[in-house]
Amino acid sequence: MFHKKVLISITCALVLGILATGAAISAQDRYSLKVPGGLAFSEFKGYETWQAISVSHNGDKLAVILGNPTMIDAFKSGIPGNGKPFPDGAKMAKIHWVATKKEAYPAQPLVAGAFHDVDLMVKDSKRFADSGGWGYGAFEYDTASDSFRPANTSDQPPQGNDAKCGAACHTVVKSRDYVFTEFPKR
Repeated sequence: MFHKKVLISITCALVLGILATGAAISAQDRYSLKVPGGLAFSEFKGYETWQAISVSHNGDKLAVILGNPTMIDAFKSGIPGNGKPFPDGAKMAKIHWVATKKEAYPAQPLVAGAFHDVDLMVKDSKRFADSGGWGYGAFEYDTASDSFRPANTSDQPPQGNDAKCGAACHTVVKSRDYVFTEFPKR
């Protein structure tokens, strides 16, 4: 009887292991994605745990803007308000969700709904010298397939689908080293 229980337990563990492995293999590895021009999602591995810089709301989407330690340290030192540029290695990730109004909650807050996309920026003055020293990447999320793809010109806002896709938009904040985001007091 004991051997039969052990055999059943081992069989169940093997079946669960095979199913888990199959699910992991079939899920997309977002870190394998790369936009033309060289910006890869893998350069931002672990972005989900970075410190929050700020939040934003543009009408139909909510976003949290995260920074790696180099970016956070730069903001804390007064950049860009002190006129100095962000150092190479500074990175930001902007995660967008569709804004959802909670009608039944007090004050009917807007909260993060469906996951929409991730926008990425990295400061590398040699690699991206022709775009103010910043490389950009936008990756759209598809709920049905649980996968990402590089953004393109049919997305909102349209993306040039290369590592400089954000450069044209960010030139209006050239005096802030091409960074829109503020680091508010907390």
